[in-house]
Amino acid sequence: MPLDVTNSPFNQEQTEQLNRLLPMLTDQQKMWLSGYLSAVQSTASIQDANRTTQGQTATTGGATARSVTILYGSETGTAQSLAETMTQKLEATNLDVTCSAMDDFKPNKLKKVEDLLIITATHGEGDPPDNAVVFHEFLHSRKAPKLADLRFAVLSLGDESYEFFCQTGKDFDARLEELGGERLYERIDCDLDFDEPAAEWMAGVLGELRKSMDQASEAELSGQQTAGTIVSEQPVFSRTNPFLAEVVDNINLSGRGSNKQTRHLELSLEGSNFTFKPGDSLGIFPKNNPVLVDELIQALQWNPDETVSVNKQGDIRSLREALISNFEISILTKPLVEKAASIFHNEELSELITPDRKDQLKTYIDCRDMLDLVQDYPPDGLEPESFVKILRKIPARLYSIASSYDANPDEVHLTIGKVRFSAHGRERFGVCSTQVADRIEIGEKLPVYIHQNPNFQFPEDPETPVIMIGPGTGVAPFRSYLEELEETEAERKTWLFFGEQHFSSDFLYQVDWQKWLNSGVLSKMDVAFSRDTEEKVYVQHRMLEKSKELYDWVKQGAAIYVCGDEKHMAKDVNETIATILQQEGDMTPDEVESYLNQMRQEKRYQRDVY
Repeated sequence: MPLDVTNSPFNQEQTEQLNRLLPMLTDQQKMWLSGYLSAVQSTASIQDANRTTQGQTATTGGATARSVTILYGSETGTAQSLAETMTQKLEATNLDVTCSAMDDFKPNKLKKVEDLLIITATHGEGDPPDNAVVFHEFLHSRKAPKLADLRFAVLSLGDESYEFFCQTGKDFDARLEELGGERLYERIDCDLDFDEPAAEWMAGVLGELRKSMDQASEAELSGQQTAGTIVSEQPVFSRTNPFLAEVVDNINLSGRGSNKQTRHLELSLEGSNFTFKPGDSLGIFPKNNPVLVDELIQALQWNPDETVSVNKQGDIRSLREALISNFEISILTKPLVEKAASIFHNEELSELITPDRKDQLKTYIDCRDMLDLVQDYPPDGLEPESFVKILRKIPARLYSIASSYDANPDEVHLTIGKVRFSAHGRERFGVCSTQVADRIEIGEKLPVYIHQNPNFQFPEDPETPVIMIGPGTGVAPFRSYLEELEETEAERKTWLFFGEQHFSSDFLYQVDWQKWLNSGVLSKMDVAFSRDTEEKVYVQHRMLEKSKELYDWVKQGAAIYVCGDEKHMAKDVNETIATILQQEGDMTPDEVESYLNQMRQEKRYQRDVY
């Protein structure tokens, strides 16, 4: 339907351009545009009336508005991105806003903070992210001040598949209340699909802050929240509007006899306007294996062509397509099993979620999926629409980018290891890795977006030596970095530690490393192939063998980067670095911890672990 131009702020030509765009917009974009036009029309007279007060700080009853401090704890950059978005929203209201990573914030300033907004991820099994560790420890220590004059709100990010879901955010929320702070807005805990709950939290916090502002500022805020930049004919691709990237190459890097399958995937980004740096990731929205979906529908004895809603806007798809493209069915979480118990009407399942069977539930959900649940605890009278409502959306999978934007601006390369294992009597497969390995053809397209990771960025100073530790697919960002050094002809001391199972079949990108060693782009390389010797040798063993030289590099100001497996490798490498500092630097354990914390604050010790 053409736009109503009555009282429109646009001239006839602009309105005609907008009407030509309408057929190309999604329903969500049309809703946004409608809201934008309404906001512009309704706020025009208010803006005219307030022109004489532009540039003034928002006030309440003649008093200066309270200042807002935003602190973020971020492991992969998501919390930082949300914090920056919130900062922009607040600055649009002329509020005094300070936004900072937690490790850049001086804890002794906390007593002076008026309104505190915390946006934080949770790392591993309930731990704070690296850049939140020191502030988390301070706040939970006896040194933490009383905060009777503080108002606060917490947005926490996590993954429901972990036992200690959003634990860091819960810790901050409870501790700030303990110290006397007043909760400005209730904490919201976000799962991997965080867009809607994060937007709800931001709107709620803005609403509470609005109550502290005068009427003029309130009217301005209302307009600023809804208004945005006019729709451009050039689409902006993002996490919520992914770009469809064509697969241009898909190579099995693993040689004959390997126990693994590692793919080198090349995607075309032509037309996306994406840019990225070494250390950034690419998000892929995958699809579930149709075989698993068909087995699930058959177990439930449903018609695959029956239609269900796939979002709050009421979009409809067939049950089969919805389970393939929209909903996560490959893992179980405690919240999901609890929701299932409420609609399955299965007594045994209801008993499983009782508090006294907590350990049994934890054991059950490990390495099981929705097919297991409906087979082990058959539902009674369950309808497809009720079933899909308890499922979460398929989350994007993030993969470290393995290519340089400067060298390949219209392409992005990824290194993806196929996940495959046996558990509870049947084969299990990673959703995205198996799609890439087995179910995607050259020329097909994948929905993707760039995930910037400001917490894993390489130094700009050419005098800073770089030590890179990346076993297996963790080597991807280091390939990106070295390719960029080659392209830009930058000179820098670089040292790579790489590990895998077998030299003959698992030496990923061997030709690239040899080329860069010969040209000097890569100064040093140490490798460990754990299955080629009687006694298993890993990258941390190679680090210990070169402990003196490695310590000399660190003392010269080297930055250390670690990428790969979190549960084992990253912990072992961290302990090895601590051991080297203790032995070669003659440091006590407390001095080692202090030194590592200082390196983290100086961005000389960065990790991208998963």
